[in-house]
Amino acid sequence: MANIASAKKRARQAEKNRAHNAAARSRLRTFIKKVLLAVAGGDIDKAQAAFREAVPVIDSSVNKGLIHRNKAARSKSRLSARIKALSLKSA
Repeated sequence: MANIASAKKRARQAEKNRAHNAAARSRLRTFIKKVLLAVAGGDIDKAQAAFREAVPVIDSSVNKGLIHRNKAARSKSRLSARIKALSLKSA
């Protein structure tokens, strides 16, 4: 345990930041999962709506430093590809 006041404060801040980042990461994963579940269910409209909701959340995660911009681009690309494949399969 830290003895110096600044180190104690840093430890408090680190714990608060860790909890905040964990919540934000969970939110990100939830929005991605909603798209995947809609695609698995075969509902194109629901999948597209979920994708439109997920994109801003993914982008804001990059701005907050939660994930790398390449990971965000990869996630959006893969989700988009799944939706496109679903629409081609049902057409």
